[in-house]
Amino acid sequence: MENKELYQFLLNKTWQLTEQWYESLDKNDPAGVYSSEDPKVIETLKQQNYEFHVNFCKVFDETISESQFYKDFEKWIEIIVKDEEHLRTPVPFILREFFRVQNQYLDLIEEFIGSSENKYSYEIINEWNRAIIKNFHLIIAAFTEESHKYSESRLESQREMINELSSPVISLSDNLALLPLVGDIDTIRAKHILESTLKQCSDQKIDHLLIDLSGVVIVDTMVAHQIFELIATLDLLGIKSTLSGIRPEIAQTSVQIGIDFSNISIVSTLKQAINKFM
Repeated sequence: MENKELYQFLLNKTWQLTEQWYESLDKNDPAGVYSSEDPKVIETLKQQNYEFHVNFCKVFDETISESQFYKDFEKWIEIIVKDEEHLRTPVPFILREFFRVQNQYLDLIEEFIGSSENKYSYEIINEWNRAIIKNFHLIIAAFTEESHKYSESRLESQREMINELSSPVISLSDNLALLPLVGDIDTIRAKHILESTLKQCSDQKIDHLLIDLSGVVIVDTMVAHQIFELIATLDLLGIKSTLSGIRPEIAQTSVQIGIDFSNISIVSTLKQAINKFM
């Protein structure tokens, strides 16, 4: 009975809570959703905050099971985590607002008690406060975990896109293509280049691939072996390879670490390679 009365009291305050929260919001953050002056962003932010309250009030709704409560909140968390405006907001700012809203609820408990003329025992009041703090902590933990997972997923997708863009097989004619390699190549990128190049050559039905290294500054032993593995695998597929643009420092290092170029087609520059095979 006590929880039902509190639930109804909180439910009636949901939109008021949102307006009070936004009114007291520090809008001077250097970046993020809370400092936006865009009316559409502000409207969406208020709606998201309001939906939080509608969901959180159910902590005291005895007709809702604990598992259903968290299931409903998972949907809200997922929306916030993937929201572009929140993605541009530093996580400490978001956590700050979680704790400010938690204080709103603790203040509302006091307001509810003050209007009840000592109707509720200390034990019940303490139980309500503990329920608020406990569930805010669980929601914050769930938000932080989901935010981290989504950020990692986006970062991995961006890495894959960068790798794909940084190792394109460019068609020069019906049977000839170019793989221009630029920048640092670590073992992870080298592995991606191997897999991506084989697929692209197969898809484009390439007979001869020019591999230009003029944009690569450093090649270590592992990366060199990956490049040679690419050449050997292409050869097994019936695709000939020619290296061009090997810098003097790379050539010197390769000799020092015992890399054998004797069985590989090599020309000095990409221009020479194109003139030779086109």
